[in-house]
Amino acid sequence: MKRFLDIILSAAGLFLFLPAFLIIAILIKMDTRGPVFFIHQRVGRNFKPFSLYKFRTMIDKAQELGQQITSGSDSCITRFGKLLRKMKLDELPQLWNVLKGNMSFVGPRPEISKYIEMFRDEYREILKVKPGITDFAAIEFRDEENVLKRFKNPENGYIKEVLPIKINLYKKYLRERGLLTDMKLIMLTLWKIVK
Repeated sequence: MKRFLDIILSAAGLFLFLPAFLIIAILIKMDTRGPVFFIHQRVGRNFKPFSLYKFRTMIDKAQELGQQITSGSDSCITRFGKLLRKMKLDELPQLWNVLKGNMSFVGPRPEISKYIEMFRDEYREILKVKPGITDFAAIEFRDEENVLKRFKNPENGYIKEVLPIKINLYKKYLRERGLLTDMKLIMLTLWKIVK
């Protein structure tokens, strides 16, 4: 049932948001040089890697400059990228990931292998389900970039403080998962974005 809903909703979303995709693509190209999409390797269900799609919000090849974590004050984030991130529009291309089947609408957020390996025992349980666009952690850390700004080293802050909280919230989702929980999380996510 969950997969059926993922296919229907992601296909409908891609169709409905097609005009927004085109406008965002044009504005990204007008703002800075580089590709429209940022494609990054993440770890999915049963530790299977997959390519995650987002609209590019940083300067071209920013990931080659260092850290995987960005704070709100990161100079690599483009002007238009800041707006996309604030409104969570950079996440829209993940509808394609949901349609392809390597993500779901609701589930633990996909992580890069570097951080998965640091908490591999925890992720053995978490990665029994598909990663998702939203969950309890995505709602709790909706403003994660600003949370990370308070750390002298954002990556250390992420590893030592933020990620352990996220892991506990991922486990909370695993304990409570079901259609009603998924619908609640989707509605909460939409409310947070509109608010």
